Amino acid sequence: MGKQRVLSGVQPTGNYHLGNYLGAIRNWVEGQSEYENYLFVADLHAITVPHDPALLASDTYTLAALYLACGLDLNHSTIFVQSHVSAHSELTWLLNCITPLNWLEDMIQFKEKAVKQGENVSAGLLDYPVLMSADILLYQADKVPVGEDQKQHLELTRDIAARLNHLFGQPDQPVLKLPDPLIRKEGARVMSLADGTRKMSKSDPSDLSRISLLDTPEQIQYKIKRCKTDPIRGLTFDDPERPECNNLLTLYMLLSGKTKEAVAAECQDMGWGQFKPLLTETTINALKPIQEKYQAIMDDRSYLDSVLREGREKAQAIANQTLTQVKTALGYSIPV
Repeated sequence: MGKQRVLSGVQPTGNYHLGNYLGAIRNWVEGQSEYENYLFVADLHAITVPHDPALLASDTYTLAALYLACGLDLNHSTIFVQSHVSAHSELTWLLNCITPLNWLEDMIQFKEKAVKQGENVSAGLLDYPVLMSADILLYQADKVPVGEDQKQHLELTRDIAARLNHLFGQPDQPVLKLPDPLIRKEGARVMSLADGTRKMSKSDPSDLSRISLLDTPEQIQYKIKRCKTDPIRGLTFDDPERPECNNLLTLYMLLSGKTKEAVAAECQDMGWGQFKPLLTETTINALKPIQEKYQAIMDDRSYLDSVLREGREKAQAIANQTLTQVKTALGYSIPV
């Protein structure tokens, strides 16, 4: 048997931060040799909320370059742009027509974002879990790396696939494969520097809430110096009364490569004045090789274009085959 296939993507909306890296991209890098990886820039998802057209293309290239700079190996991973493969949009429409509306209305993230957008909420925001399902199902993925907050979307994907298989497939010959989650406990949910109870997010209005992968050493130092802490001396993991302490220790653990036990022992008697410079130095050193490789890739645009062109061709070959299977099952005539 060949390797299992993994599919995942990140939106090109700027401010790629440690949460994206430690919760997703680094996990892909560390496990990429075990799987056949299809990793995309989710630019169709980026317009479900108000966006700046002048930045969409440049952010797309920035993210693709960061994928490579963070260590994704083209011998194991196919990197492509979502909108470059039209099957994503076409399968979304087909899946829309078998997805009950109440399934989408029950999605937690839609409820949260709809409240913020009010009357301006788009049909795309309601429907983007179906697009996410199409992303996954097109590639007949075995595993999908997800954080705890994305498990509901993967469950929806499985429900949609099961519904299509039940309505239009054969018991011994399903049309679509049901994917399983690939969840890493440590680092799967990196929290805000401003509030240890909230996830680090690109959408947070405060830039001080996150450390971006392309932040300068001076910016990193300033953000860590200003991040929220508590007045207690001695740093410990897993204290529900000290969420910021747990978050900052976790960041140090992940960026330093040390074990949880080693970090707990090292930091148990520290105050914040001693720990913050340590975290600052560790963060700067961890991001330096990524930033240097990123700049080299961005300076060679022809190389990046070739990576995305080859990625599109490989992705299209699989996606179009799946799309044809779905259309055949639904009764469409396939052009010859």
